Amino acid sequence: MAIDDITQKVSDRYARAAATGEQMCCPTGYDFADLKSFVPEEVLTISYGCGTPAGLNTVQPGETVLDIGSGGGIDCFEAARRIGPTGKVIGIDMTDKMLEIASRNAPIVAANLGYAASNIEFRKGLADAMPVEDASVDLIISNCVINLAPDKRKVFRDMFRVLKPGGRFTISDIVADQVVPQYLVHDSAKWGDCLSGALQVQDYIGGMVDAGFHAVHHMKSAAWQSIDGIHFLSVTLTGYKFTPVTDDAVPLYATLRGPFSTATDELGQQYRRGLPQSIDARTAQLLQSPPLQSLFVIAPAPAFLDATDPRWCAVLPESTPCLWEGDYAILTGPLITAEDDDHHQYYRGVPLEICSKTSRVLTQDVYRPHFTIYNRASTAVEGTEVSCSLTGGCC
Repeated sequence: MAIDDITQKVSDRYARAAATGEQMCCPTGYDFADLKSFVPEEVLTISYGCGTPAGLNTVQPGETVLDIGSGGGIDCFEAARRIGPTGKVIGIDMTDKMLEIASRNAPIVAANLGYAASNIEFRKGLADAMPVEDASVDLIISNCVINLAPDKRKVFRDMFRVLKPGGRFTISDIVADQVVPQYLVHDSAKWGDCLSGALQVQDYIGGMVDAGFHAVHHMKSAAWQSIDGIHFLSVTLTGYKFTPVTDDAVPLYATLRGPFSTATDELGQQYRRGLPQSIDARTAQLLQSPPLQSLFVIAPAPAFLDATDPRWCAVLPESTPCLWEGDYAILTGPLITAEDDDHHQYYRGVPLEICSKTSRVLTQDVYRPHFTIYNRASTAVEGTEVSCSLTGGCC
């Protein structure tokens, strides 16, 4: 199916939903009781998505926020409340009916918020060619829309273009744990259902990194549904467009604290827990970003750590039998590869089957922010206990 055909069919599907009140099947996470206090009912009834990127405390007062695929405007209106009257929100959508509804309700929302005038502007455009100036946006949000774009890598590049240096994105979307087969890719009805266009997790995150973003990591994730053995996941991701740096700063050293025993960052540098590594200014900028700073000790002198140091972090597996229960773990944190203390090797975006013992490790507080864990079993599992061993056991 041609790209233009996909775009037109998706636009027609959402225009029909806006006109008829059809319920789209993407999962939502809105607090409608709260939103009803300032958002008109007309908008709430046509709001679709798979997360709440504007409601995760990522929107700061006075910022310029861009919403890709703004639809009826619900995320723009929530962003407008959070940035206050001094900020600005730009909503981009390709569907005339959605833009009409959003624009009509913008003054009502402004009045409900007590603003003298609306601080939202809605523009018609595509996600991969946005009518937005270069380096003009502090934060990009999007809610289950990039999934619908035929060329997602082009979308990621355009996102990088419009963000200011130091800007960031928080987007919710549907991804798949394996390649979506061609019979689904060419099923036009399933494009609007957020299925046909889903990328594998590693391709989605990889496309963002290739576009220039760094420290890409998930903030929320959950299993959505499975079709023909393909598991679709709802994820909310954040990443950064770093400001340029020079290497004339004081030399620094990075020591991996854990909980991982080894790790590789997005620039390809490898670390082993407790052993300091010399790093350049660009790497220091990456490791000092919010999702990575707790994993490392950054200092002007080498810092060697061992298990007696309070900065050392490790979660050892229990010395007990384990069960295979259908659980899988996907590294969705800001590392390319990582290894735990039971010698499991994780590659970002690639599902790894894990036993019950490993599941308990990865759901500990220090590991949880870095993994999406879901279950592939279609029925209850009645497995027997097995012993984990480095010489050929269950893991």
